[in-house]
Amino acid sequence: MALRGPKVWLWRWRRNPLKRRADRVEAWVVLGVWMLTVFVGVLAWTTVSRSVADGLARERVEWRPLVARLAERAPGTASENAPVSRAEHVWATARWTAADGSEHSGQLRVPAGSAAGAPVTVWTDPEGRQVTRPVTESQARVRAFLTGGVAGLCAAAVPLVAGRALRGRLECRRIDQWDAEWSRFGPMWGRTTG
Repeated sequence: MALRGPKVWLWRWRRNPLKRRADRVEAWVVLGVWMLTVFVGVLAWTTVSRSVADGLARERVEWRPLVARLAERAPGTASENAPVSRAEHVWATARWTAADGSEHSGQLRVPAGSAAGAPVTVWTDPEGRQVTRPVTESQARVRAFLTGGVAGLCAAAVPLVAGRALRGRLECRRIDQWDAEWSRFGPMWGRTTG
């Protein structure tokens, strides 16, 4: 473990007659790595956030609700005294006609005990395939922000790890140079016992 004095801001950039070329190289490496880390993180964050937000906005525009009809009675029994929002939902098969006139069917969550032919809402894409309900504008902002943030952090980790590896190599090289210098000048400092 190396002993260090009090923490001094910008110590790598201060004038020092003992500063070697390796110290100056390390100072520039640290500065470059931090600048690259911030740049890559912000670039990835904004790019991914914008892409996710655009995709979710496109879904809100293109996906449409249609009225589907249950093809069969939904399993279970409807509880008359339970509120509608808390009623048990089950999977049942429903059929619908897309905007282009093609017939489709799929499984939907419906209240238990719904009668065959009962209308239910199904969300579809432009080809008439069943999709989930699109997210709201505020949900899309949150999702884009979080997805972009995770992508930015992951992208920023790459130059940070690479810079740490480079600093490790510089440190090994510096220690090797110290060993070489010590083996050359160390014996001159005092008597050797032999």
